Amino acid sequence: MFTIKSSLNLYKYKRKVVQITFRKFCDTSEKKLKILFFGTDNFSLPSLQKLHKSSSTSSLSVVTSFKSPANPVKCYAEKESLTLHSWPLKDTEVYQHDLGVVVSFGHLIPEKIISSFPLGMINVHASLLPKWRGAAPIVYSIMSGDTKTGVSIMRIEPKHFDIGDILAQDVVEISPNMLMPELHRELSLKGADLLLKTIQSYPSSFKESVKQESSLVTYAPKVTPSLTEISWNTQSSKQVYDLFRSLFSYKELTTRFKKLSVKIVELRLIEKTESTVRTTESSNQTVNPPGTVEYVKSKKALRVFCADGGFVEVTKLKVDGKKVMSAGDFNNGFLKKCSQDEKVFSNCGEVKSC
Repeated sequence: MFTIKSSLNLYKYKRKVVQITFRKFCDTSEKKLKILFFGTDNFSLPSLQKLHKSSSTSSLSVVTSFKSPANPVKCYAEKESLTLHSWPLKDTEVYQHDLGVVVSFGHLIPEKIISSFPLGMINVHASLLPKWRGAAPIVYSIMSGDTKTGVSIMRIEPKHFDIGDILAQDVVEISPNMLMPELHRELSLKGADLLLKTIQSYPSSFKESVKQESSLVTYAPKVTPSLTEISWNTQSSKQVYDLFRSLFSYKELTTRFKKLSVKIVELRLIEKTESTVRTTESSNQTVNPPGTVEYVKSKKALRVFCADGGFVEVTKLKVDGKKVMSAGDFNNGFLKKCSQDEKVFSNCGEVKSC
């Protein structure tokens, strides 16, 4: 017979079971996390390797794209015999995991998948959020002349990228001549360390999250062809150099010479204080307007003047339809055949082939 007393006893039993289960789940000494990792590229790989070698996980599976055979995440997972899932993911495949971890995945994850994880999903982002939300934070941090950036561990929220609460952050300095691949590598390693530290500190690290300050948000959208175009009339020599550093090994800067599109392969900055911008005795106007090109034999470089009166030196470039050439070859093949007024690089936007 079902009585009030038996009903109370059943309620107490259920409550006790729930309390014990919750304590065990939150006690890192008793609960190692089952993690489903989402990643695709070289930035993702150090984080996957750290998690794989960590004693903080009881199981680790991987979600990635199967389209590219050179996918480093897929190659590592296959080599280490980790369970692999192809994107898009079937919902039922996440139910056996406690936490989703996303590192440079590039896909917006549906809300039903996010909510399938008891602990939700976290992401390693290569900036000090809320600065540089978006797909290309490393490019924009260098391009903008930032002297520091960092990594953020944040919660993933549905329907939007990079808006979630911050669990942890770590700073990385950007040296004046640092190129994009070097910063990319440093941030990937720093992000992997911070991710592992955050997971090892669970559950306290998951409880101490901080909301992003909306007034400080800046964006780093995908790199488009227009971003590679040099504007000699508006950009300073440092801005051109920072743009070159930000896209190094990824995209080449573009300009034009007469009707030819030109890609800048190697470029270096000469500080404005070292420039030889010449002025006439009768006026304070520069003899060399922005975009003016001259060959400096002693430097084996093309000196290109910028909007601030300073200049950059181009040592290798590629003219449309030709192989990469030295500054000397460009001088012999092009500059020597031109009048002084024609020795100018101009904005690329006017040329469809750029």
